[in-house]
Amino acid sequence: MNPQEVNAPPPSAIPPAPPGKPPRRSRWVGSLLALVLVGLVGGAAWYLIQRANGESSGGPGFPGGGRPMVTVGDAVVRKAELPVIIDALGTVIPATTVTLRPQVSGMLTQVLFTEGQMVKKGQLLAQIDPRPFEQALMQAQGTRQRDEAQLENARLTLERYRTLLSQDSIARQDVDTQAALVKQLEGTVMTDKAQEGTARLNLDYTRITAPASGRIGLRTVDAGNYVTSGDTAGLATITQVAPIDVQFSVPQDRVADIQAAQGAADALAVTALDRTRKAELDKGRFSTLDNQVDTTTGTVKAKARFENAAGALFPNQFVNVQLLLRNVPALVVPVTAVRTGANGDYVYVINEDRTVSLRKVKRGQATVGLMAITEGLKEGERVVTEGGDRLQDGMAVQLPGAQAARAPRAGASGPRGERGEGGQRRQRPPQNP
Repeated sequence: MNPQEVNAPPPSAIPPAPPGKPPRRSRWVGSLLALVLVGLVGGAAWYLIQRANGESSGGPGFPGGGRPMVTVGDAVVRKAELPVIIDALGTVIPATTVTLRPQVSGMLTQVLFTEGQMVKKGQLLAQIDPRPFEQALMQAQGTRQRDEAQLENARLTLERYRTLLSQDSIARQDVDTQAALVKQLEGTVMTDKAQEGTARLNLDYTRITAPASGRIGLRTVDAGNYVTSGDTAGLATITQVAPIDVQFSVPQDRVADIQAAQGAADALAVTALDRTRKAELDKGRFSTLDNQVDTTTGTVKAKARFENAAGALFPNQFVNVQLLLRNVPALVVPVTAVRTGANGDYVYVINEDRTVSLRKVKRGQATVGLMAITEGLKEGERVVTEGGDRLQDGMAVQLPGAQAARAPRAGASGPRGERGEGGQRRQRPPQNP
């Protein structure tokens, strides 16, 4: 018998392992498996994310190892005649506005116009009952004829008295008295002629005619009503719409520019636009500036005249006015290309390798869509107009045209097969040797 076996304790004497505590080796193996599983899951997730980024950037082969590229809009820096324009809000004002008011009182017998009709100066528009005024004219004519007859008789008597005075057959006092009577009757006849003229004028006033050419508005009185000369509302209103004026206000700081432009050109061009600034209503010419500055707004009123042959301008209509002062040559870019940062104005210039460079610029005169660049750019360079908020200096970009050229066409053949219907790849048949 082996001595070790003699000294070893019997199996029943060995104490059992405490329950709930696995062996140390089993715990180490479980931890290792958990770490491997976590690594596999993380690697698979990283691979899927990188693959999705690569597909969204248009596939591999882009600068930066498959980094997504920003698609931007671009424009070329070019030379152009940039208009120097003053924009303002104007009100259309008729060149002439006349309210038809009766000059005499009477019954309105006829209305000879249609509301909204274009009328000409001197055209008969309404008629007042003329009969009372015809009677008054006849009475004035009768009075004048009576007094003229008396005057003629007094003149004949005066001639006889003068003949008798020369024969020393009458007193000089009688001659002087008769001469005074002749002058008195001459005054009476003159008064009668004035009254006759007034009666004739009142008779003419019964015919209400258009004092100016233009468009007549809505009538306020119908035929059959009694009208008076003191009626302030009148019968209707006539507005001259061709030509027509537009009144607008300009800042007081631009008065000197307008005066200088007026001295350099015969007439400054003015354009009237609609509310959206897209449709051109009419073109006209600048008329004049007001003689003083409005202290409440710091502006000066101005007026422009338009022919308005098409009738696009309507009285009291609000329009957008563009006053062209001059045209200046300059390097221009779209307004959206110029950005403002902490260090001033800048643009992103697209280099030949499709990377962008931040470049500081100085802006000049601007219009609604274009801006002049006085320093920082050269003619022919390309600048970013859209998508600049996502850019940084040195980033790679792609243009919309280049992105469309990279897109694979449906049915295009691949390197190892051909595309069939639905984009499915099919193998080419083997070639005979």
